[in-house]
Amino acid sequence: MNPFSDPQAVARYTEGAPRNVPGYHAMQRMTTLLLAERVREDARVLVLGAGGGLELKTFAETRPDWSFDGVDPSAEMLKLAQRTLGPFASRATLHQGYISDAPIGPFDAATCLLTLHFLTLEERQRTTAEVHRRLKPGAPFVVTHFCIPQDERPVWLSRFAAYAAIDPDQAAAIDSHLTILSPEQDEAILREAGFSNVSLFYAGFTFRGWVGYA
Repeated sequence: MNPFSDPQAVARYTEGAPRNVPGYHAMQRMTTLLLAERVREDARVLVLGAGGGLELKTFAETRPDWSFDGVDPSAEMLKLAQRTLGPFASRATLHQGYISDAPIGPFDAATCLLTLHFLTLEERQRTTAEVHRRLKPGAPFVVTHFCIPQDERPVWLSRFAAYAAIDPDQAAAIDSHLTILSPEQDEAILREAGFSNVSLFYAGFTFRGWVGYA
């Protein structure tokens, strides 16, 4: 079963992500600051991979005038996002599906946190280009996901297993189900989609994050 369709696995998501991703809450705070540098007070933000609602809640708590369109393929994860948002739920419109199911915008900013590694290379390229198409000129796009130098893959997966306190076989299984690219490949995808001034802002063991501008 897809873990994002399993109600029990989904219920554990809000604990697992902060535990397994180094500096998880700081990464979300940095993302908020990077968006706020460029957007207006009443910004409309596209949040891709919004299931769970953790980043939506962080953004909403910090920026009371922002509104959001959240997109996620999992109905169970979107239900969790609705619960996580609580009193902020009225400021977010949630869409089940993929980038093609997102409104055309144009949006003031976009994020895709801990999601792109689930997509194949071709899907990632298309998704990134479709996000760019939905943004206003100069709008920031922030991404974070698994990213490992390819010649150091085994050692970094071992470190991830140690940090997340999981068996190395579990880390290998995760690796086999994800598309984990090199930093150079990740940056190239953003630039090829039309984003400029692509900059690394976050690195935590096997995770990296970039900001680029439409």
